[in-house]
Amino acid sequence: MDAEAGVAGADQLPRRQYYLNLLLLAYQSFGVVYGDLSTSPLYVYKSTFSGKLRHYQDEETVFGVLSLIFWTFTLIPLLKYVIIVLSADDNGEGGPFALYSLLCRHAKLSLLPNQQAADEELSSYYRNGFAPRNGSSPWSRRFLEKHKKMRTLFLLIVLCGASMVIGDGVLTPAISVLSSMSGLHVRATGLHHSSVVLLSCIVLVGLFALQHRGTQKVAFMFAPIVIIWLLSIGGIGLYNILHWNPNVYQALSPYYMVKFFRKTGKDGWIALGGILLSMTGSEAMFADLGHFTSASVRVAFITVIYPCLMLQYMGHAAFLSKNTFHMPTGFYDTIPEPVFWPVFVVATLAAVVGSQAVISATFSIVKQCHALGCFPRVKVVHTSRWIYGQIYIPEINWILMVLCVAVTIAFRDTTLIGNAYGIACMTVMLVTTFLMALIVIFVWQRNIIFSLVFLVFFGSIEAVYLSSSLMKVPQGGWVPLVLAFIFMSVMYIWHYGSRRKYQFDLQNKVSMRSILSLGPSLGIVRVPGVGLIYTELVTGVPSIFSHFVTNLPAFHEVLVFLCVKSVPVPYVSPDERYLVGRIGPKEYRMYRCIVRYGYKDVQRDDDNFENMLVMSIAKFIMMEAEDASSASYDIANEGRMAVITTTDASGSPLAMRDFDGLADSMSTRSSKSESLRSLQSSYEQESPSVNRRRRVRFEVPEEDGMGQQVKEELTALVEAKHAGIAYIMGHSYIKARRNSNFLKKFAIDVGYSFLRKNCRGPSVTLHIPHISLIEVGMIYYV
Repeated sequence: MDAEAGVAGADQLPRRQYYLNLLLLAYQSFGVVYGDLSTSPLYVYKSTFSGKLRHYQDEETVFGVLSLIFWTFTLIPLLKYVIIVLSADDNGEGGPFALYSLLCRHAKLSLLPNQQAADEELSSYYRNGFAPRNGSSPWSRRFLEKHKKMRTLFLLIVLCGASMVIGDGVLTPAISVLSSMSGLHVRATGLHHSSVVLLSCIVLVGLFALQHRGTQKVAFMFAPIVIIWLLSIGGIGLYNILHWNPNVYQALSPYYMVKFFRKTGKDGWIALGGILLSMTGSEAMFADLGHFTSASVRVAFITVIYPCLMLQYMGHAAFLSKNTFHMPTGFYDTIPEPVFWPVFVVATLAAVVGSQAVISATFSIVKQCHALGCFPRVKVVHTSRWIYGQIYIPEINWILMVLCVAVTIAFRDTTLIGNAYGIACMTVMLVTTFLMALIVIFVWQRNIIFSLVFLVFFGSIEAVYLSSSLMKVPQGGWVPLVLAFIFMSVMYIWHYGSRRKYQFDLQNKVSMRSILSLGPSLGIVRVPGVGLIYTELVTGVPSIFSHFVTNLPAFHEVLVFLCVKSVPVPYVSPDERYLVGRIGPKEYRMYRCIVRYGYKDVQRDDDNFENMLVMSIAKFIMMEAEDASSASYDIANEGRMAVITTTDASGSPLAMRDFDGLADSMSTRSSKSESLRSLQSSYEQESPSVNRRRRVRFEVPEEDGMGQQVKEELTALVEAKHAGIAYIMGHSYIKARRNSNFLKKFAIDVGYSFLRKNCRGPSVTLHIPHISLIEVGMIYYV
């Protein structure tokens, strides 16, 4: 009996811990996920009744608007996102690019040519519970994989969704802060509208100026602000229902929607552009999923978000049904006078929190675009050592701030900003619906009928709302279209130029036969040290090798062709990160190493990278020695590579020790002259970042079981590492061929060239120390 009680108690403990973690994550999600969605009541009714609908100011029209809000909020945020879309996460990550990467893995839809069969062996590559693709591919997958134009169109749709998310990062802070500050007009009647706009701009500048601090430190402060805001508007809504019109619950019947459209006709359809603002921020539930779990997001929405917002919308409708003359002023007129100023303060803070969440989501989507080859290199600052998603991108932050302040000053009205905001949000939702329809077929492996039902049902609803918003393009709706066009052009030109550059490298790589014809000396002087040749190729020898040898006939004793690439998965386990292979016979001392990162991985400025690289090559040498089939070199096995485990130190063939006096100790063994050692020492004293790098010493253990050839190769590797590592990278100039058409010349010679000159260099992005960098000039005619 006691044993059974002990087992039951052990089962209850993990279950209790699970529920505590669930509640904690649900609590934190209020400050990160729901800030935008919870501030929608500030401007929904005002935007809805700002157009021709103001001529229908009666109770029946108000009930019709409430009915539309209720069913829209129930079908899109609740049914589509909370119940369905949250189940389509990519190993816990969400957003348009997460769906895109998921589809690229289950169907060959990616346009990037650097994918390998070894990538499919990653533990996180395929979705759990679903078998890999087999030979019996459905016709839809074969059609998309066969036609490159369809895959290009597919990429453009994803880029459109990503561009609109960036547009949200401009419009959400503007409309949220300006709406909250507009409450000053209700009590401070003498305040000029220009003063409200000025105060809004000051708040916005302060908001963007604090972005570099990150959101982790204030995550627990953000959550109570949103919770207090939600409880406040829920309580105010309940008060207005009881005080003004207890019969407002009747408007929940869809019958009032039918009456609304019969009465208002085209004017009612155009008013949908204001009603859709009630679900803006729904995409954040999926886009910010990486910090939480789908269960925690669902719990927060169902228990607090949904009931509080519904009470507020019903209470607001009850107030307007008896005070139709207050329709143009909006939310703040519904607040009882005794609690006006506390609610105003909380509303302003909630608007800032909602803006913060969307800005952070914008940083995340830009990083994902960059990792998947669709955005120029930018500086990514990780503001948290423990949470990968907490990032800050200075260039994007200041661009967003300038655009946001410009929109606020130019429009000065939440209705005009709302017209632009609605187009951006609905476009993102439509892109998500389209991607989800493909997820149902390719990832969930359901019948195409389920996909069509999902696409038609939700797509038709969102298309109706988008068509209504597009009618307001002249009244501010052009802003997200212009922003999307600019960002889409930047992303596609960068993706196109990078792809063409890779194809040039692939077509002009050095043949293996020419390498073998040079002999072990490669026809040049082999100097001590390790030469890391950076390349984007995953197979073959890049043309930079022959270009370097032609101009400087000397190379390092050990050559490593290093490829740092992104894989369309969120995270790559450290044990699966390194792929190592050999180029040429063993006496050539030439290796290939591919370092794989996910689109959410942190490529840290890790002092240990060089050491991990040497250790991975040493492990590969040992693994190869144990494989009898690799005793003799065969050109047919040239592309064969092995996954090297880096976290397991037990099977390491080298001993690695920290050694502070490495420079003095190695002075007698280093091949560098005394003058070169003196120069390096003075440079390291002037460069603290280089001087702080971890200094270690490798040693080959004396083991009887180790073969003489293996021991010699390991010794050569260790001596080369101690002699120094040089980073060789191509400094490329890309030009379009003379016979190219005008669009291609403009994209490559103007667009891509401008982006390359004004973005961060690859050596800075890869954290390569300048003291060891060698750049080789290359001209690419693509």
